[in-house]
Amino acid sequence: MGAYTQNTAAESQKKVSLRMIGHQVLLSSKDSTSRVLPIKKEGDLYRIEFEGAFGFVPEELVATIDRVAKETHLATRYIVEVAHCNTGEVVYSFKMDEMAQSDIIPCQSRIQEKACYILLFTILDAPTEEALVSGSGSTTKESGGMTSYTPFVIGAFFLLIALLSFLVWRRSKKIAHTDPNLIALGEYQFDKRNTELLIQEQRIELTSKEADLLLLLYNEANTTVERERILNRVWGDEGDYVGRTLDVFISKLRKKLEFDSKVKIVNIRGVGYKLVVEL
Repeated sequence: MGAYTQNTAAESQKKVSLRMIGHQVLLSSKDSTSRVLPIKKEGDLYRIEFEGAFGFVPEELVATIDRVAKETHLATRYIVEVAHCNTGEVVYSFKMDEMAQSDIIPCQSRIQEKACYILLFTILDAPTEEALVSGSGSTTKESGGMTSYTPFVIGAFFLLIALLSFLVWRRSKKIAHTDPNLIALGEYQFDKRNTELLIQEQRIELTSKEADLLLLLYNEANTTVERERILNRVWGDEGDYVGRTLDVFISKLRKKLEFDSKVKIVNIRGVGYKLVVEL
């Protein structure tokens, strides 16, 4: 194997390991559908970017990243920084080396709110290129002197998981675009026909009035809809509503939309309500 080919294979293996880290971080935040975007390299720093927002507990984040880094022989000494996508502000960071102890992890149990984050992974030292490409580099009598290819097996497994996740995501997007009864609403899918909200394999039932109210607000998203207009359109001449009925239904809808912080129903005091969907 030539030097160029070996270096290329080793670099590819690093990126597979980093994608594994991203995948496990999403799983630890109970997200099994969002994608890990292509890994970007800037010198010894690698950027792990994600399709969707997530939250994390520092103690779990550190344990997850270190476990994958050790299993794949990615690095023994490294620095991880968690930065906001838009501002680049680092909200959490830690350094791992042989002397690191679990009791010195900063902010261990302080939950970081769900947001768009990037993981910045800086390798301070790493196994040799040969170790990354061929495995641990050790041989045994029982194996007849064969080199271990465990990292390749692990890498192939997680690469397969990433591919399957992408195919599931692509299929869900295709369904969303071909079924006129499904409306994309942030991370949600709004099923008009069955009056349900779908998110991460969850089905949240809506009453007929809740569905009518949400559809009205969606059709005029990011625009204020007056209270009287909402009452007339949703309840009409039924005469079964009182002054605070609308506020009660808005409160119920907010509760059912709380899984995506980018979808909000805002009260415009003295006027009405507005559905805000952040991009």
